[in-house]
Amino acid sequence: MNNRLAWIITAVPVLIAVPVLFFTFSRTSETDATSLALSGNTLTAREAKSLERRIDQNPGDVTSRTKLLGYYFTQPFQNESAREARQNHVLWLIVNSPEAEVLGSPYGQLDANLDAEAYCEGKEAWLDQLKREPENLKLLEHSAVFFMLDDHEMAVEAILRARSIDLDNPKWPEKLGHLYSLDMITESLKTRTDAAEKALAQFEIAYELSTEIGRDALLESLAKTALAANRPKKAKEYADRMLKETSAEWNYGNNIHHGNIILGRIAISVDDIQEAKERLIKAGQTPGSPHLNSFGPDMTLARELLQKGEKDVVLKYLELCSKFWEMGTDRLNEWTAVVKDDKIPDFGSNVEY
Repeated sequence: MNNRLAWIITAVPVLIAVPVLFFTFSRTSETDATSLALSGNTLTAREAKSLERRIDQNPGDVTSRTKLLGYYFTQPFQNESAREARQNHVLWLIVNSPEAEVLGSPYGQLDANLDAEAYCEGKEAWLDQLKREPENLKLLEHSAVFFMLDDHEMAVEAILRARSIDLDNPKWPEKLGHLYSLDMITESLKTRTDAAEKALAQFEIAYELSTEIGRDALLESLAKTALAANRPKKAKEYADRMLKETSAEWNYGNNIHHGNIILGRIAISVDDIQEAKERLIKAGQTPGSPHLNSFGPDMTLARELLQKGEKDVVLKYLELCSKFWEMGTDRLNEWTAVVKDDKIPDFGSNVEY
């Protein structure tokens, strides 16, 4: 499994729940397709077989295929027949229904390592589609999602082409920003900084083109990439905006949490440990959000404080996080035990690159 896919699988919220990465669902139909695929997670084996029989009789039943892609999504790692079924559905959709919204989601993707032969077939099918309709924005968008992990430059090329056609749409520079952000997942400081600079430039373009609600949704990406690009002044500016923003209720809890985490990381970078500790506690006092409630807190500042020997404040933070992250109770308990043992836990995908 390639490094980007491994990171994304451990960061499922990035894929589905929030507009933080490339999979940004801005239209009702796209959201509906994702909800449909999610509903497939609850199918029984018998119900899945029934849908397969329905598709045998009506191959153009995209709704049933979307549900089945949700059903098979977590199974291919253990089940060869599920993997093949999933591959077949994705390939059929690329060839016959390339504008199907599920192809713009994680459920409609293949991996060049896990699905090697099918991925090559899908790649060729997407190239054929783009050759036939080189200015079809939906095809450019969906093919970019397909290429994102394993043919990164082809994904960038597709989004650049879409942007040249649809110049005033903030969606395209936002997606470019997320694509460039993937290059930040590296041990090389220079590579990470360069990628952050490129991502930041695109997010700033998207910000200028966006509505007020769209701008609020971009603030976290702007602040984090500014920090990674070693531009603390800009990062602070965007984080301060996050904490002042109260108009977008759906993002309020995220803004409190991530805004304070970013300000705390800036403080620790100049050895203001007291400010960093205060920001960590404020981040833990968020009322939560659908994203935070499902996938948990950002532990980056907590890890940095543990590296400074600040055990007590991290334990308090973990206690605060338990109030909104009920789904993560076991993990919080594990981390708490490790911290009490004077060690630094492996926080996995809950820390930033």
